[in-house]
Amino acid sequence: MTAQKSTSPIAKRVPTVETWHDFKKHDDYKWLKAANWQEVMHNPAKLPKDIRSYLEAENRYFNFAMADTKALQKQLFKEMKGRIKADDSSVPAPQDEWVYQTRFRKGSQYPLYYRQPKAGGKAQLMFDANALAKGHDYFHMESPDLSPDQTLAAYGTDAKGSEFYELRIRELATGKDRRDKLKNTSGDVAWAADGKSFFYTVQDEHHRPLKTYLHRLGTKQADDKLVHNEKDTGRFTSVGTTASERFAAISIHDHETSEVLLIDLAKPKSKPRLVVPRTAQIEYDVQDWQETLIIRTNAAGAEDYKLVQAPLANPTLENWKDLVPHRLGIFLVAFGVFQNYIVRLERENALPRIVVRDMRSGSEHSIAFDEEAYSLGFGEMREFNTEILRFTYSSPTTPSQVYDYNMQTRERVLRKTQIIPSGHNPADYVARRVSAPAHDGALIPITLLYRKTTKLDGTAPLWLYGYGSYGMSMPASFNSAILSLVDRGFVYAIAHVRGGQEKGRQWYKDGKLEKKQNTFKDFIASARYLIAQKFTSQGHIIAQGGSAGGMLMGAIANMAPELWRGIIAEVPFVDVLTTMLDDTLPLTPPEWPEWGNPIVDKKAYENIAGYSPVDNVSAQNYPHILAVGGLTDPRVTYWEPAKWVAKLRGLKTDGNLLLLKTVMTAGHGGASGRFEQLKEVAEAYAFGLKVSGDINVN
Repeated sequence: MTAQKSTSPIAKRVPTVETWHDFKKHDDYKWLKAANWQEVMHNPAKLPKDIRSYLEAENRYFNFAMADTKALQKQLFKEMKGRIKADDSSVPAPQDEWVYQTRFRKGSQYPLYYRQPKAGGKAQLMFDANALAKGHDYFHMESPDLSPDQTLAAYGTDAKGSEFYELRIRELATGKDRRDKLKNTSGDVAWAADGKSFFYTVQDEHHRPLKTYLHRLGTKQADDKLVHNEKDTGRFTSVGTTASERFAAISIHDHETSEVLLIDLAKPKSKPRLVVPRTAQIEYDVQDWQETLIIRTNAAGAEDYKLVQAPLANPTLENWKDLVPHRLGIFLVAFGVFQNYIVRLERENALPRIVVRDMRSGSEHSIAFDEEAYSLGFGEMREFNTEILRFTYSSPTTPSQVYDYNMQTRERVLRKTQIIPSGHNPADYVARRVSAPAHDGALIPITLLYRKTTKLDGTAPLWLYGYGSYGMSMPASFNSAILSLVDRGFVYAIAHVRGGQEKGRQWYKDGKLEKKQNTFKDFIASARYLIAQKFTSQGHIIAQGGSAGGMLMGAIANMAPELWRGIIAEVPFVDVLTTMLDDTLPLTPPEWPEWGNPIVDKKAYENIAGYSPVDNVSAQNYPHILAVGGLTDPRVTYWEPAKWVAKLRGLKTDGNLLLLKTVMTAGHGGASGRFEQLKEVAEAYAFGLKVSGDINVN
């Protein structure tokens, strides 16, 4: 391995061969996976020296190659920071006799959590995350979970990026923490009704949340009662509280099957009560309302989900009755329950709406907007017995807005509009929704944003973002950082490819397992459509995606390298086949329903081997590529982008930039702190601008 900063590092080759289903699998860079990776998640200093040496050499080369963009990065950071209100705060959220709010001090990286008596009086600082973060290169704090009487708050912190949260308990009257200290948790908490104990979930040595415990305040973690031990390592387990705060709900699920256990919070030591047993490919989630359970489910062929109700005393499947019947093509995204209302978020043809149902009369009405593309979501709501629904709205041109909506009178009150201190005029921009034909005739929604003055004659550079996995839909929301690209002449586009749920559950199913190639083909088809429609031209596109979207980047780099000027792959899931063959990794067993299990299924092996980016790198020209990883990332391990870049260096036939940056102090989400995150965005944007050839980097 050469370590000179002015030349690209060459990783040593240590050829290994494995046999799976009579196939020979070659891997020259398997050594980059630390044998003690679990230990590294807890203590990054334990990374073996040869691996650290290679990653640090790549980081030095990254810094050398990007040195001419330092001034640009500073300018981009200044612009993006200038669009963020320095002393921003959330809309106060009422809960009983208090209102709760997060605030930022001018220049602070992390939030401050306040509450104030609803009747008026001095605001009380509950938590200063900036003080808690002192001395840590990385820090993340989960939102505090209040005890029922609001005298205590449980809060989880992660100081390494590995998503092992330490839970502490704070007395809000004194600001002091109790001695309770729970290690290796998921950060989720459900308080018992008496406020003397709570439920929480622990991550095991493989970083899997399988065990749920009951902790009694003042006792040792070793003495906590095991409430549920999930034996199937292919499941995720989490615990939360229903909206009425009557039950703790233990949710057990993978990507296509789920199960819920309820525990009466007034009787925390009682045995968890199963709603209905898990059934393959049937999903459901639960809220309680009076003596009824309200359930969102895909049971009985409800592909795009429906709402059913069942008696709390006997919620077996035969007692499920439709409350909101299934309607094909109208995807039921989420729902919320109040004392007198049920609200649901729906999506039809990639556009969302909120529907309010009055449970007293059965009447319904919708909340929707008129823009071509926009995003809707539920806001912070802490009260069950209320007429007020809080929701958020934004569009590619409209900064985020927070509304309080009276579900009885239908009065809509704007509580907050995101302030852009440096200025923003929505009229200067155009947001559009177009549809690109896929290889099989499907129509792929694409959200576009560009300045009115941008010429649409094929000369503009284009920035194309994509994800397309796990049913995650990419919202058409406002992102102030993107303006730094659009203001420089880029057309910004989001390709809503299959694998997401923008067009319903079938849109997701058509982009997973044996149909995964549709995700990649859709992204390529979107690019070719935008070229044909003169939004840009071939070779003038920067493609970007992260995590499973980074896998998309790796696949389209192999399949259609001529289309892209540059590719930015952040925490990219690119070593798919190797990861799915390793059942000791945190997410492998739970992910088999998404990708297939190549260990036992020869067809799944062949399918994944056909697109897995690392396994399909070949001797051809590639565009400029930037890959970013996180050393303590438990979701996409650091060695995936490292192996991808190492193999690309050995095979590619071009002279384009190939850069790997490993963040040695962070995990899947990158740097912590609202401004440190902007610096990483500025780096990615500077790379795209540097290689685009269309923009002066100075």
